[in-house]
Amino acid sequence: MTQANAGTGTLAVWAGEGEDLAQGATQVPVVLSAAFGYPDVDAWLDVALGRQPGHIYSRNTNPTVRAFEEKMRLLEGAQAATSFSTGMAAISNTLFTLLSPGDRVVSVKDTYGGTNKVFLEFLPRFGIEVCLCDTADHEAIEAEVARGCRVLYLETPTNPTLKVLDLARLIAAGRRMGGVVVVDNTFATPVNQRPLALGADLVIHSATKFLGGHADALGGILVGDAGLVEQVYHYREINGATLDPMSAYLLLRGLKTLYLRVRHQNQSALAIAAFLEAQEQVERVFYPGLPSHPQHEIARRQMTGFGGVLSFTLKGGWDAVRNFLPRLRYAHRAANLGAVETVVGPPATTSHVECSREERAAMGIPEGLLRYSVGIEDTEDLIADLSAALASLS
Repeated sequence: MTQANAGTGTLAVWAGEGEDLAQGATQVPVVLSAAFGYPDVDAWLDVALGRQPGHIYSRNTNPTVRAFEEKMRLLEGAQAATSFSTGMAAISNTLFTLLSPGDRVVSVKDTYGGTNKVFLEFLPRFGIEVCLCDTADHEAIEAEVARGCRVLYLETPTNPTLKVLDLARLIAAGRRMGGVVVVDNTFATPVNQRPLALGADLVIHSATKFLGGHADALGGILVGDAGLVEQVYHYREINGATLDPMSAYLLLRGLKTLYLRVRHQNQSALAIAAFLEAQEQVERVFYPGLPSHPQHEIARRQMTGFGGVLSFTLKGGWDAVRNFLPRLRYAHRAANLGAVETVVGPPATTSHVECSREERAAMGIPEGLLRYSVGIEDTEDLIADLSAALASLS
């Protein structure tokens, strides 16, 4: 199914699967073969050189993995897609493909902790200049881009403080300088935000999160400009961060309910954020769907939904976090998000576990902050659960 006029929910179910169905099956099979054979060397060579479709070795391409990539390509409206073993593999492979010694990358200070570590620890070792700007200061970001920018790397909403970047404005700044604009769309998903339609060159997802939705498969995906995706694919096929077929199958299965899950999570997260904002034990709530959010108007302009993740700070800091978390009944205390079950945790053990307390403070992440990823449970039950846990802090 490749119809351009199909809706997101329809594409999530049907897109990219037709040619991989076999013997009347209604589901894409899990092809676990490491290699693929050919009757003669000429046919084999045609596939190896890209003259005919097919597969040679599953580190490079695989039928199940290809179906996942094609579904994501169509969901994001991209020219091409390639997948990875994890979301961080997608991020690191993309950055190391696009950047060379002497290049300059511009990003923001409070990206996901693993991404931040790539910027601060690894890229500088290869002679790559990294400039991290205050996330909410669009003028500062534009000024740094104007000084030179091979890659402009954006994440919105950010993890875990839910800041929102004006994509159209910043993408335009990156394009003026001839930079490659990469957007991490993990929190928003293609249901809520389409960075490619706003001019981005590449979009990245940790497929482990909302795309899979069931917390049972690791994966990453890159979609966008065909020439750039081909470059990153070549780096990935040689360096080996390959998505395995079983994980690809689980991600395909999860994608079929993406539209339903995310729509419910949008509604539930907004109701929960409004509830938390009114509680005396809560110091501050971070959710772009709230009118009190500093970038609410930007979010309204570029998003069709505000996402299933919110964060909030408790009065009392770390001690309050330690007392509050064990009292939640309907939430896993775990380092994940985007699942059908609600998941909660502080950045110190989740998104920024790799960072020191001082590094988190420099990124504007307080120790009393909790990231709350809303599942598909009844909203009223989640609010009652939060209310009981908060009452214990009074």
